[in-house]
Amino acid sequence: MNATTRLGLLGLALSLSACSVLQDDKIDYKSATKGPTLEVPPDLNQLSRDTRYTVPGGSVSAAAFEAGQAQQPRGTANAAPQSIGDVKIERDGNQRWLLVNRAPDQLWEPVRDFWLENGFVFTTEQPKLGILETDWAENRAKLPQDIIRSTIGKVFDSLYSTGERDKFRTRLERTASGGTEIFITHRGMQEVYTTTHKDATVWQPRPADTELETEFLRRLMVKLGASQEQAKAAAATPIVITPGARMATVGDVPVVQLDEAFDRAWRRVGVSLDRTGFTVEDRDRSKGVYFVRYVAPTDKKEQGFFSKLFTRSPDASAPLKYRIVVRSEGNQSTVSVLNAAGTPEASADAQRIVRVLADDLK
Repeated sequence: MNATTRLGLLGLALSLSACSVLQDDKIDYKSATKGPTLEVPPDLNQLSRDTRYTVPGGSVSAAAFEAGQAQQPRGTANAAPQSIGDVKIERDGNQRWLLVNRAPDQLWEPVRDFWLENGFVFTTEQPKLGILETDWAENRAKLPQDIIRSTIGKVFDSLYSTGERDKFRTRLERTASGGTEIFITHRGMQEVYTTTHKDATVWQPRPADTELETEFLRRLMVKLGASQEQAKAAAATPIVITPGARMATVGDVPVVQLDEAFDRAWRRVGVSLDRTGFTVEDRDRSKGVYFVRYVAPTDKKEQGFFSKLFTRSPDASAPLKYRIVVRSEGNQSTVSVLNAAGTPEASADAQRIVRVLADDLK
């Protein structure tokens, strides 16, 4: 094939690509990896700056989350729930979750199968804690559906990329009545250029997509027995604005203050921990405590995403254990950080953790 022919074909491909249509109303996920990976806890550090042509892996850092998280509209309490059989979808502002009149152990396998059927693989499976977390995956429905891709896409599909990756965490929590609350939270990354010549990129966080969370809750309703029409109607509830959260200092200790009772505060803090990528090792609702892991910042150059997935630097800081505590009096709640011994923390790490939670809860 001579140069003129090659140029002609290239021009044809570009013109056809320009006519492509993004199918944003569809979901077709393909996981970035096809097997288990080693998940590392969030480090609250800057994201790596040398991740050209790599997919995001490991946990999104909270420092990067601080920079990339956009303000999301917040809703108010006690929005009217919609119920289908023993499955109910409830909404609190822009948060939705399922309330199912079945025990968590009855729901674990159906929920696990649901994510596998939607094209995901898992990095975390903890039945005792009721936590499932998917690997980073790409929504292939966002790719251009042009003639070139439809002709050769099946052969060279890996050459196409949306520049976005998504990860979902599902949390099943037993209620006092023996049923289950199911929360689905989203974390997103996007690939952005770092030079004017567009020859280098990094992966950076993008805001949590509450519409994606709602869509997967709706689909899970169908998996658990509702019809498509019933689930769609149940998920279509209006957004109402609610008061947010604020940082404060109580006895020289940084805290987050919320104008809401314990049930709402506990639920919102749990969702916030999921969305911001904290590793929750355990929780005790009766005492209002989430047990989390945290890796202290380091001044040394951070490893790339692939390196962090499979190796650990010999001089890397060991994970520190903290407790995120929710204390409530009436319609007022306070969220604070304790160390592993249960003592209030006022360190720089505690300040950063509180700031990340406050930003997400606003």
